Amino acid sequence: MKLQNGKNGKFTAALLYPYPPELDGVSLQGEFLRQGLVYNGYTIFPASRKANFEKEFIYKSQKPDVAIGVGFWGDTPDIVTHPKEHGITPVPWLNADGWVANYHEILESLPLIFTTSNWVKQTYIRDGFSGKNIVPMPIGIDTDQMSPIPKSDPRIVAMREYLGVKPDEKMILTIGGDTTSKGFQEVLRALGKIGNKFTNWKYVGKSWENKEPNYHYKAEAQIIKEFGFRKKIKYIDGAISRETLRVLLNSADIYAAPSRIEGFGMLQVEAMCCEVPVLGIDAMGLKDTIIHGKSGLCTKVGETIELEQEWAYKDMGFEKNHIIKFDKPKTFAVRADIDDLAVHLLKLLEDNEFSAQLGKSAREHAVKNFDYKKTSLQFARIIEQKLNL
Repeated sequence: MKLQNGKNGKFTAALLYPYPPELDGVSLQGEFLRQGLVYNGYTIFPASRKANFEKEFIYKSQKPDVAIGVGFWGDTPDIVTHPKEHGITPVPWLNADGWVANYHEILESLPLIFTTSNWVKQTYIRDGFSGKNIVPMPIGIDTDQMSPIPKSDPRIVAMREYLGVKPDEKMILTIGGDTTSKGFQEVLRALGKIGNKFTNWKYVGKSWENKEPNYHYKAEAQIIKEFGFRKKIKYIDGAISRETLRVLLNSADIYAAPSRIEGFGMLQVEAMCCEVPVLGIDAMGLKDTIIHGKSGLCTKVGETIELEQEWAYKDMGFEKNHIIKFDKPKTFAVRADIDDLAVHLLKLLEDNEFSAQLGKSAREHAVKNFDYKKTSLQFARIIEQKLNL
């Protein structure tokens, strides 16, 4: 493969992701990679994954060595097939949604695929890939921007007041596209099990859409009613800026996300950056980010969600919609063990010294392993090595 004339003799790349970036996880995954590669001296040409005219203009005018694409297996036509048809070597960086249904042949033929965690790699292997061309690569975080703010800071005081959290109360926070997928129901049940052992808390759930999906929200509302938690729960929703997210994270005393499905866990890592103790689960992508007792606490898995069959749709690249039955059930998601979750949650609620030390060591771990300037350089060096650039 011939090296183009990039800065300092380094390879050049088209970077295909939701561009211009918004505030969703895939956008930020691509944007931090772009910023990190540029910081490390690489010439990068960003474009929307679906902007064929712009992509083709970049291929023809800039002649990049590779096209790095950010997405999941369903984005293969935009981030793999399209650049390959124009003579550009695709390097996808993939997350997963629990089942890899299609595009096995073209993905298996690539010299290099990145995944966001070891769990995502294992998902691809489980679903028929050899794994020989797959390299797990964590998402990089801006650890300077996501940094601690004292609880006495006026911004933190104002945020907690706005959320109805009293100065002496412990604020538990969960953030997700929907809160249920991040373990909100399991945390509620753990709080119910803690009961009178510790009552001075408020629980804030931040979602993308208000009370959506409705069936998840209804299930949460039933648990809240069951334990009499109505006045102790606060929901907020909608997009927020990076700086407001930083203030929200720093307002929390505990970031609770024993997720049911998690390909990496960007928000958990950002909470670590803010020195907020994180309560996760010993499964999926969180196994790559949380070291139990050092950078957070990991709850045992109490239940797995198995799929025996699933729909395959035309927008997945199939000729028609149909149901695929699996030879053996696939583990699609997990749920935290409520008893174990309650033990860890009570420890964080009661032991201020332990929680503070856990938060400090979590930030050290995040800065060392997940800063976007470091991860992007590692990303680039693997490309150079695997593609002989």
